[in-house]
Amino acid sequence: DSFDILGDGVKQLLVGRDDGMIEIYNFESADDPVLRHDYALSESIASIQGGCVGKDGYDEILAATYSGWLTGLTTEPVHREGGSGEELKLSQEMQSKISSLRNELEQLQMKVLQEREKYQQSSQSSTAVSSVPAFSVNDKFTLNKDDASYSLILEVQTAIDNVLVQSDVPLDLLDVDKNSAVVSFSSCDSE
Repeated sequence: DSFDILGDGVKQLLVGRDDGMIEIYNFESADDPVLRHDYALSESIASIQGGCVGKDGYDEILAATYSGWLTGLTTEPVHREGGSGEELKLSQEMQSKISSLRNELEQLQMKVLQEREKYQQSSQSSTAVSSVPAFSVNDKFTLNKDDASYSLILEVQTAIDNVLVQSDVPLDLLDVDKNSAVVSFSSCDSE
């Protein structure tokens, strides 16, 4: 997307990448764009948009991720500073918002406990049936021309415990900075 997130009267280029990076590029001259800010998410970005969403006067970047989460980055200051010895007073509106959020959180916690109990009861009954849930896999296998290697990217909406790669030819696995996996090698039995 292109949006003036920096408030300088010139639109910046907002980029959401497959590796989870959000980047803001500025066109300061006629040459190449300059990276001004970046932010890393833990999953690929499906869509990105700039605009005023949450509070008037503060522009934001909204990013939708592969699993459907919406993440927002705002220009609103996070911290407010008070003078020495000054108590921070919350407005009535802010206090009611905090109270309603606490109530909603308590209700959600109760709902989670009820669903856990229901699951425990159903899984221990004699008529319980176990099945593997269906889920979609977002996978990419792309050639990196610079170093003649392939990048394998796997994304699932649940935790990935193990990935087994089996090949008829010898492979060299290269580690990358964004990889959180522990690589283990084992030779394949020829039979």
